[in-house]
Amino acid sequence: MTVRVVVADDQELVRSGFALILDVQEDIEVVAEAGDGVEALDAVRRLRPDVALLDVRMPRMDGIEACRAISAETDCRSVMLTTFDTDAYVYEALHAGASGFLLKDVRRDDLVHAVRVVAAGEALLAPSVARRLVEQYTAAAPPHRGPGRDEARLSVLTARERETLLLLARGLSNAEIAAELTVSDHTVKTHVGNVLAKLGLRDRIQAVICAYETGLVTAGAPPAGGGGAGGLSPGRASF
Repeated sequence: MTVRVVVADDQELVRSGFALILDVQEDIEVVAEAGDGVEALDAVRRLRPDVALLDVRMPRMDGIEACRAISAETDCRSVMLTTFDTDAYVYEALHAGASGFLLKDVRRDDLVHAVRVVAAGEALLAPSVARRLVEQYTAAAPPHRGPGRDEARLSVLTARERETLLLLARGLSNAEIAAELTVSDHTVKTHVGNVLAKLGLRDRIQAVICAYETGLVTAGAPPAGGGGAGGLSPGRASF
């Protein structure tokens, strides 16, 4: 299957360079280039690509706003591009629905890998990294919804699915969750899929954010098992 991509960056040389790297791949087709968020959103609406590469900072509409609209309106998955290696941008992008985050000095092979990973429905940050980011920003943010609303959102989950979400939020891999729950890897995949579907989430990163925002996990809670903090990497961290 060919992965169809829209590349959006207000710097023509950067945009064209990324497009050229991707378009020579046998399994990837760049269907459009865009110079700002408005053009990117229009291209995604018209062409329905699988992946959108979005620069964080663009005129008229920035990449995060474009990502938020793309996530709300289409099934296209977004990868954010920036020269700024800061947690704030990562958190905003993930909260807007992004499935990945890359610095613009990413290596050629890692760019291609990122597009393939995201197109396959995976995410480009390890869950422990997402947990660190969400802890930092939810700890500083004032509560914005009551417990009743939180419980209502999670009430669609079974007890085992709720437990799975809790372990996801603490950074455990499928194998670690399987060991924790004493079930098979296949069963864990089923539980994870059910959690994402019932809560309307795109991937495990969004599940981590949901767990913190609903209060299922609180900032500073000790991780269960091997969910260490980890560091942000623009390379091949995916799950």
